[in-house]
Amino acid sequence: MARPGRPLQRRTLLASGGALAPGAALAAWTPPGPIRLVVPFATGGGNDLTARLLAPGFGAALGQPVTVENHHGAAGTLGAGLVAHAPPDGATLLVDGMNQAVAPFLLPSPGFDYLHAFAPISQLCRIPLLLVIRADARFDSLAALLSRARLQPGRYAYASSGNGVANHVAAALLASRAGVSFTHSPYRGGAPALRAILGGEADFGFVITALALPLLSRGRLRALALSTAARLPMLPAVPSIAEQGFPGFDVTAWNGLFGPAGLAAEAIDRLYAACRAALDTAEARQRLAASGATALATAPATFEAFLRQERAAMRALVEAARIQAD
Repeated sequence: MARPGRPLQRRTLLASGGALAPGAALAAWTPPGPIRLVVPFATGGGNDLTARLLAPGFGAALGQPVTVENHHGAAGTLGAGLVAHAPPDGATLLVDGMNQAVAPFLLPSPGFDYLHAFAPISQLCRIPLLLVIRADARFDSLAALLSRARLQPGRYAYASSGNGVANHVAAALLASRAGVSFTHSPYRGGAPALRAILGGEADFGFVITALALPLLSRGRLRALALSTAARLPMLPAVPSIAEQGFPGFDVTAWNGLFGPAGLAAEAIDRLYAACRAALDTAEARQRLAASGATALATAPATFEAFLRQERAAMRALVEAARIQAD
């Protein structure tokens, strides 16, 4: 049985259904100054794109300038550690994703405890992943890739954004379900991983739709499968992995906003309100939808419950699929 970890500190002023509680408590907290959104991966990846989409409206809602800072390295733990050790005053926040659910069970101790070092503020969006290859690759289907991998264990390499992120988990799960062996090549973000696929350093990889779509349209990539259970309306011809012999396969990348543990209840709820204001606009939703993503802006209590469930599921997956850090 997976252990979800000790429940994170709770501090909700939210009514059910995500509606904001009476405004007096929210108005009581104001940011101490300019806000830093720390992204623990390189520019151009999913966390980075989400942070940069969020920043303008987020800052406007809070009345403070917001900067996005990329502190990548050590599988995301350098940037995450910067926020984990920051004062809990709301000035330094983290935009992170599935790494928050996988790292506690996959990575060696990074100098802080992922399970208790952060205060969940809001889940920002969900992002499908596409299994992509270069357009000139010799195999043209998922079945062909897996057939070749069975004949030559370890011969085929996949690029990922780093250990413990969604595209690492998706590829490791596929290998486990298919009974094949791939070589994992972790990079410092989604954009470097994609460059490795295009440059021939890796044979394939799972890539967020926002990065893959322009290259698919220009004929530089081919998509063999989708990581989520349902097909994408914008790519109706691309089948899911579940449709191709692996029922139940469903891996979705996601991004969320976190503060350091100890962040006050009033701060969490004001920051959540700013997330909602930033993402609940026609422009933000259209930009996310155009990249295949879905805006969420879930309430802190909802996000915290999701994170507990995700950690339990990811611990079970790491153990069952024998996923390892490389």
